[in-house]
Amino acid sequence: MHYFIFASKDSYVTKNSAGYVKQLRDTVDKNYGGGEIVELKKEFVNSYSTSSYNVSRILTQFDYSDVSASIVDGIITNPKYYLRYYEVGGQSNLDKTYSLSSYALSQSWEEGVGKYLQNPVEKNGVSWTNRITDSAWTLSGGDWISGSGYEASQSFVNQSGDIEMDVTDIVNSQLDSTISNYGFITKFSGSYEDNVTPHNLKFFAKNTHTIYAPKLEVRWNDTSFSTGDLNALTMSGELENHIFIKGLQPKYRESEKVRFRIGCRKKYVQKTFTESVYNSSFHVPEGSGLYSFVDVGTNTTIVPFSAYTSMSCDSTSMYFDQWLNTFEPGRYYKVLFKLKYNDGQEIIYDNDEEFKVI
Repeated sequence: MHYFIFASKDSYVTKNSAGYVKQLRDTVDKNYGGGEIVELKKEFVNSYSTSSYNVSRILTQFDYSDVSASIVDGIITNPKYYLRYYEVGGQSNLDKTYSLSSYALSQSWEEGVGKYLQNPVEKNGVSWTNRITDSAWTLSGGDWISGSGYEASQSFVNQSGDIEMDVTDIVNSQLDSTISNYGFITKFSGSYEDNVTPHNLKFFAKNTHTIYAPKLEVRWNDTSFSTGDLNALTMSGELENHIFIKGLQPKYRESEKVRFRIGCRKKYVQKTFTESVYNSSFHVPEGSGLYSFVDVGTNTTIVPFSAYTSMSCDSTSMYFDQWLNTFEPGRYYKVLFKLKYNDGQEIIYDNDEEFKVI
């Protein structure tokens, strides 16, 4: 299953060198917690020189209470955690090869309500110099824990700038109280933050009015497989199959944890006493059937096909579970299926099976 925790707070902080002239827009004591965008950037003025530059870092925090309770109850087992930030479209950078790092913050911080072009400048809340109003970081730019288990990274080479960083070790340390949960700080890795290569990455922030808010994605294997008296569907690849949702409702409440029941059968069958077109008492072999969710309005994949979206089976039918409390209410979603055949084919089935979350 894929489950999402949306950020409880986020912001970014900036510093500028003595030669950086855009003092009103970016300053070490300015807060950006109320904006719809967060930035990771290295900007230079007049020449590529460290005497005239501006650099920023992103701070993010999540509330783990629901996930923690589910782990204690044994509902979530062996989860993986991914920090997700979505790049604002239309950006272009000369350098498409770079690396980002995230660290566990070691002190609390205040989000604030400042914005990018705000005038007068908002100085209450987190900034490069302060973690909360009138209380400074020990080290300017944020205090974090480094070393094995407390840091994560992601490298980019000519690809989408969306952040999908495995932060499992950090989250596990926060959940078991080895360290406190003050969130993450994300920055350009190592010496890359200080070199003279310009870069400007913009991501949707918590306050965005889009579906691309930052989140922590929790993934775990919830598959259970017991076929009972169901017949195995032929997966040779020589016959065309049909897979669909049984009893799909037009609307589901965002508070629901839904079990989607799946029917599957050969697409074309003989009309005999032993085989009927209405017979859907089949199962797909374990590991051969996957599901995915797509936001209909934007055609954006919300839950991708993955090792964590393999379908389950019991004596009634194939099925999968999905928690909807982090799906955006008021939007329509579509379910896709993928079947893996023995001859190597992987076929995606789109039956326009849609529902609305309310």
